[in-house]
Amino acid sequence: MEIKVLHQIMDWNEDVSQEVKDALAAHHICMINVMGSPGAGKTSLITSLIGRLKDRFRIGVIEGDIAGQVDADRIAALDVPTVQLNTDGACHIEAMSIQNILPYLPLDDLDLIFVENIGNLVCPAEFRIGESLRITILSIPEGDDKVEKYPLMFTDTDCLVLNKYDMMPYFDFDEQRVIENYGTVNPDAPLFRVSSRTGEGLADLADFIAETIKKD
Repeated sequence: MEIKVLHQIMDWNEDVSQEVKDALAAHHICMINVMGSPGAGKTSLITSLIGRLKDRFRIGVIEGDIAGQVDADRIAALDVPTVQLNTDGACHIEAMSIQNILPYLPLDDLDLIFVENIGNLVCPAEFRIGESLRITILSIPEGDDKVEKYPLMFTDTDCLVLNKYDMMPYFDFDEQRVIENYGTVNPDAPLFRVSSRTGEGLADLADFIAETIKKD
């Protein structure tokens, strides 16, 4: 019975996800789902990408957290439309939550929406939210074993960002191990080496996003 209910929940989420995607397409909006562990640098990366893309696209942000709105306040300070989505304990964002919160954004005035998902390498990978692009972040301090431990997150993504790359000299991080494991589970998806602090790799990632928006 539990398996049947789980399948029903997943199927329902997929249906709502498609409804969200159709609604965004009607407004010509590309939505990007940014996923990664707590502390991986999701907010910093989104902030840096806004700086790189705001002259080319009209940007909004949905900031997901279990509680609080510290990150949402930080992004709103950049003068972009931002809404807080608190899950009240849930370890991921579901499509219905996105559907309910979209009306709080000025959709007619946006080209791009970043969604910062809940910090977690398990649940967010299982739930589509109507996004056009998935970005998974793995920061150098987290370690080089995460692709092996959480394969779905790295399989079902459109690109991998090795974040905080400027910290490579200070951690025993086997980059080749990540490259090989990622290439095994997701051979066609690109990998970007990025540092929000130094700016390394941001231009290439921003260009990748811009090309996706043009195709969407």
